[in-house]
Amino acid sequence: MTTQTAVPAARPATRGTTTRSLAGLAAAAPLWAGVSLAQAATREGFDLTRHPLSQLATGSLGWLQVANFVAAGALMAFGAVGLRAAVGSRWTARLVLVAGLGFVAAGLLPMDPGNGFPVGAGAPTAMSWHSVGHMAAGSVSFLALAAACLVLARHFRRGGDQRRAVACAVAGIALAAGDLWAMSGGAAGSATLAIGAVWAMGQLSWVAARA
Repeated sequence: MTTQTAVPAARPATRGTTTRSLAGLAAAAPLWAGVSLAQAATREGFDLTRHPLSQLATGSLGWLQVANFVAAGALMAFGAVGLRAAVGSRWTARLVLVAGLGFVAAGLLPMDPGNGFPVGAGAPTAMSWHSVGHMAAGSVSFLALAAACLVLARHFRRGGDQRRAVACAVAGIALAAGDLWAMSGGAAGSATLAIGAVWAMGQLSWVAARA
């Protein structure tokens, strides 16, 4: 006489968590980009070619960008759970988690005012401890985000989805190049970094939405 052991089906709660996690990741890029660019277009004295989006966390309305960074970062970190289950790329999920936590830290450690924003702010003579922390957290976050896109590109290429592979690879390269250009002091570096960050985050949100 033989016995058969039934394989338990995935628990509805687990499927529900994955769905909610992916929904959070899908919402992260539109939230962060939308709130950031709306402020960039409306706040007096802000110039995207000279001021990084992070500097919106200064001034009387700075709390908006602080909350934006923290909320988007939390959605990314939570989204890593669903991304691991849906896509099956362990390292992509780990890197997205690091990027999300980096966004949260960058939000809680705002930059210093300077270079005319908020209006009247001069060039800082020395960086505060929280501005140094912001730069460190932001660098780690953008590096992890770019790497996540490149690892995801490799994952899709191996699976035969060349279109997604190219899209993810271009997003990762755009962010890495924008970050390096901004750090080198290149012309309109803050704008190139913003484009790369929005592009890379948007690519991850698109992958999460399709998953």
